[in-house]
Amino acid sequence: MNDNSSKPRPTDIRLHGKSRVLELLFDDGYTCNLSCEYLRVHSPSAEVQGHGPGQEVLQVGKESVGIEALEPVGNYALRIRFDDGHDTGLFTWSYLYSLGKDYDSNWQAYLQNLRDAGHAHPALS
Repeated sequence: MNDNSSKPRPTDIRLHGKSRVLELLFDDGYTCNLSCEYLRVHSPSAEVQGHGPGQEVLQVGKESVGIEALEPVGNYALRIRFDDGHDTGLFTWSYLYSLGKDYDSNWQAYLQNLRDAGHAHPALS
């Protein structure tokens, strides 16, 4: 049996449409603000992550992506429907928590990958 009772769970989820930020408040007091772009390029879907290590697909041109809908999945995850049509991949509570905790390193790695692949991004200007 999988015991999720000790893992942080969100107590509040707020989508700020104008700023394109998803605000998450967790039951351990942790709060994070994740941009729609950040969530889109770190989607747990096979389309983004690939089917195994080293098969990740760099997402480009997602600076203006927004979220159309948030759909709870059971008591463990969130399905995010992005306005570019992407809606596969379930963002589990623990994955969202780790995206918040690891934001700085994940974001810098993403920007470096864009730079290495020769793609422009406003944050690289």
